[in-house]
Amino acid sequence: MTSAMIASIAAPGQRTAPAPFGQALVELAKTNDKIVGLTADLSKYTDLHVFAKAHPDRFYQMGMAEAVLMSAAAGLAREGFTPFATTYAVFASRRAYDFICMAIAEEALDVKIVCALPGLTTGYGPSHQATEDVAIFRGLPNMTIIDPCDAHEIAQAVPAIAAHKGPVYMRLLRGNVPLMLDEYGYRFELGKAKMIRDGRDVLVISTGLMTMRALEAAEALRRDNVDVAVLHVPTIKPLDTQTILREAGIGGRLVVVAENHTIVGGLGEAVAATLLRAGVTPRFRQIALPDEFLDAGALPTLHDRYRISAAAVAAQIREWL
Repeated sequence: MTSAMIASIAAPGQRTAPAPFGQALVELAKTNDKIVGLTADLSKYTDLHVFAKAHPDRFYQMGMAEAVLMSAAAGLAREGFTPFATTYAVFASRRAYDFICMAIAEEALDVKIVCALPGLTTGYGPSHQATEDVAIFRGLPNMTIIDPCDAHEIAQAVPAIAAHKGPVYMRLLRGNVPLMLDEYGYRFELGKAKMIRDGRDVLVISTGLMTMRALEAAEALRRDNVDVAVLHVPTIKPLDTQTILREAGIGGRLVVVAENHTIVGGLGEAVAATLLRAGVTPRFRQIALPDEFLDAGALPTLHDRYRISAAAVAAQIREWL
């Protein structure tokens, strides 16, 4: 194992903030005594250790038992608490799905499931890479799905999802998380897509860390006189179809959906279905992970190989133009 396999997704020299989820939850718990945190032996790796240190009386270590984790969170929600249950995204989506479905989603309980290592954010191979988690949870009634871009957005999303009544699945960037959206004056609103930068030639509709990559690619393409708009979609379900249809309906732009997720069942297909149903038919392309189990290795190498690095995003847009 190498450090590059577990490296931060931050580029060299990029501004970062440490453990934004844990820090935000600590602040929220100061004024909300119903906030509790649970994990399945992964507090350090989901940044919940920050909360555990600040509020040890409201922290529950459930051991390596994801079904028990979700069932306990459901029980706490039934008693009026707002539990934040953390684990790796692969374990929540693959191991604990039935318990999330029957104990949490069917009852529309107020459980916030916050999961690290979404998509290709680890080099440890298919056992740790949750490349299909959004597809799994998109089909689950009552489930809200959030994919934040950076530390700035995570800090804003935590109180927003706590205030939202009902179950939420949030993909988590952990550790030293890049900062970018604060430079654009961005404010997170649950259920809302936001135009980060406008452009006449290409519209990139992106979510999660791919919004960072899209913004970096847009800057590189600007030097080639290609004007790229970036529409950030942090809430994948329910989808802000009104904003997507309005922006995709502007004539003359290539529409590209970019996501850190398999090309099957994620944001790209959700957007494609939205456009087709409404009769909006721009030139349409997807940037996503392939429908296969991915390799293990160093993250920068894998991001280039699977074409989700900023340079690869820019190159694909150039090809399509």
